[in-house]
Amino acid sequence: MKTSINLSFNRIAVALFGFALMCTAACKKDLTPNAKTNTASSKLGTNAIGVSGPKGVCYVEVNNNDILNVGNYTLSTGEQLFDIGIIFAANINYNTTTQKAELFFNPQVTAVLNNAATKIQPLQAKGIKVMLSILGNHQGAGISNFPSQQAAQDFAQLLANAVTTYGLDGIDFDDEYADYGTNNTGQPNSSSFVYLVTALRQLMPNKLISFYFIGPAASNLSYNGVTVGSKIDYSWQAYYGSYGAPNVPGLAKSNLGPAAIDIQSTDASTAASLATQTVSDGYGIYLYYNLPNADSHTYLSNVSNALYGKATVFGSGGTTPPATGVTFYQDINYGGTVTSNIAKGNYTLSQLQALGFVNDWASSVKIPSGWTVTMYSDDNFTGTSWTLTANTTNFTTLSPNANDVVSSVKIQ
Repeated sequence: MKTSINLSFNRIAVALFGFALMCTAACKKDLTPNAKTNTASSKLGTNAIGVSGPKGVCYVEVNNNDILNVGNYTLSTGEQLFDIGIIFAANINYNTTTQKAELFFNPQVTAVLNNAATKIQPLQAKGIKVMLSILGNHQGAGISNFPSQQAAQDFAQLLANAVTTYGLDGIDFDDEYADYGTNNTGQPNSSSFVYLVTALRQLMPNKLISFYFIGPAASNLSYNGVTVGSKIDYSWQAYYGSYGAPNVPGLAKSNLGPAAIDIQSTDASTAASLATQTVSDGYGIYLYYNLPNADSHTYLSNVSNALYGKATVFGSGGTTPPATGVTFYQDINYGGTVTSNIAKGNYTLSQLQALGFVNDWASSVKIPSGWTVTMYSDDNFTGTSWTLTANTTNFTTLSPNANDVVSSVKIQ
C-alpha cells in the first residue's frame, strides 16, 4: 500500500478541452457479454527495456520527487531499467452539489502535466511509457461506487481527455483513500469498475490501462459476463516487500506483477529475492514504488542483476539533477522533505514544484558558496523579497518573517 503521500491539501480542478469537470458526452455503447475485448495476446506492450525479462514499472510520488528520475537509470548494456513511469497521483473528488465525481490534480501533479514537454516527453523519447495514477481523496468517490453506467462513462471521458491533453500513455487505477460512504456516497458495487474500464478502453483503444490490485475493486472484476482483465493491460500487487500474483481473470502471467518493493524501505536482499522469484515463476512485471531524487543505482542493481543479469547505472540523457545547487527544506534546520538540487536560473512556482518545492512551504535553505538566492512571497517574482548569500537554517529569523511564504525564486 502507498502510505507516504499526504492527500489532505487543497486540490485544483482541471478543465479539459472546454469540457465541464463531469462531461456528459461519453460513449454510450452498452456493456454486454459479447462486447469486443482485448485478449492476453493483444495486450499493449512497452519498448523501453529492450531485453528479455520482466518489465519494470515505477511509481514516483511527484509531491516530493522528480518524474524525470525514471529515465536516469539504465542497465549496464544501455537499455532503460524502467518500462513504465507512473505519476502518483491524481484524485477522484466528489462534488456535493452535482453529486458527481470530479478529476482533480494537486499543484505538483499539475506542474508535471503542464510541463509535459520537459517532464513527460523526455521519458517517452527514451521509450518509457508515462501513465497517470488515479485514486480517491477521502471524499466518498472512487472507482468502485459509480452509481450507474453513465456516471462511469462520464468519468472515463475525463480521464481520456487528460491522456489526450497531456500526451500520456495511459491510466493506472488505485482503489485507495476513497472513504466510501462519506458525503452520503454509495458503497462499492459489482458493476462500477467494470463499467469504468470498459468505457475507458472504448475511448482509448491504443493506450495502457493498469490496476494496482487493492481495495473493493479487486473483488469486483467481473460483471454481466465482462471481466476487467479483458479491458486492461496490466495488474500488480500492492503490498511492498511481499509476493503474490493478483487474480485478474483475462490477464496472463506476462501481464501480472506478483512482487512489489518500496525503494526507500524494502531491504535490498528482499528486493533481490522477489526479483528472482518473479523470473523463476515466469511473471512479466516487477513493481517499484517511491523512486527518490537521490542516486539509487546500487540498490536497484540488486534487482536488475536478478531480473536481467545486469547491473544498473545512474545518469543518462541530461535529466540527472545537477550535482551542485540550492536545496530548500520543509522544516527549519534542514529538516523534513527536501527539493532536488536547483541550478542557477529564475523559477516560477510551477517550475519550482516540478523540482519538489511546495508553495508556502520552505523553512530553510542551503546555498552553494558564492551563489545568491532571491526569494519572493508571490509567484512570478512579485511580493516581498529576501536576498540570501549563505545557508539559512530558519526563515523565521529573516525580516520580515519568510517562513512558509516563498512562491518564486531567482538563483544567481
